[in-house]
Amino acid sequence: MENISGPFRASEAVAAGRITRGRLAGLGTTRLYPNVHQLTDSVAGPDDLIGRTREAVLYVRGEPPVVGGYAATELHGADIAPRGTPVELVVGLRRVRPRPGLTIRRDVLAPADIAEVDGLLVTTPERTAWDLVRRRGFVDGVVALDALARVGRFRPERLLDRPAGARGARRVAPAVEASDPRAGSRPETVMRLAMAQLGVPTPTLQFEVRDAQDFFVAFVDFGWEEFKVAAEYQGDVHRRDQEQWRRDQSRFAELASCGWIVVPCTADDLRFPLQFVRRLCKTLALRGCVL
Repeated sequence: MENISGPFRASEAVAAGRITRGRLAGLGTTRLYPNVHQLTDSVAGPDDLIGRTREAVLYVRGEPPVVGGYAATELHGADIAPRGTPVELVVGLRRVRPRPGLTIRRDVLAPADIAEVDGLLVTTPERTAWDLVRRRGFVDGVVALDALARVGRFRPERLLDRPAGARGARRVAPAVEASDPRAGSRPETVMRLAMAQLGVPTPTLQFEVRDAQDFFVAFVDFGWEEFKVAAEYQGDVHRRDQEQWRRDQSRFAELASCGWIVVPCTADDLRFPLQFVRRLCKTLALRGCVL
């Protein structure tokens, strides 16, 4: 009997002599889906979307399904999936029963919309963005488009070439107009959309600050060069990681020495963006910006 790593189809493993039926029914093995098991100590957690995807793929018999939705974004390296989001599998016209934590989508994909990532069939970044923009709200759609256009290196405008009569297609043009793949994270996209909605002058994304001698100082998430004002997202990692915290303090000091004011934005600010935007506008006004 072999040591099995990762999820496996029970019928195939038993037939190949890799595991006994007794061990399959024992406490050390977990049933993930019908005919899909895994050794208990290596079962994917609720937020391990890639691990849960590998488990779910084995549930679909016959032709391998195509991973779509937020599971596809994770496989492409765009870290934007909501916590605990279900795995999405595209199965063609087959009838496959959905399961808790697993969404089945019946759709026939063009070969050009399918890529292979780490041994799995996955919707391409462009197709994944098109699907999410049509099915999600405006903010989530722009977040997905920003991230997938960045990792997939395609122009957001390419979504406009896809069928205009598809369900949810009316959401594509507004998302394309608001998209900017230079955004480095979901919070940066949400900040940009909130600032635009509330009338803040358009900043430069990932602005490179240089000193009076033209030496590099730092990149800032959003920069208003004329007024030497920057806005940056400060996630919890900036607080918990002492090394990151020290780097941040040194960086802020360097920016201040060049006359720059940094307006921070936290996760709480993203829930109530009006407060953050008000602070930012006051800072810009102090530097002579007419709002």
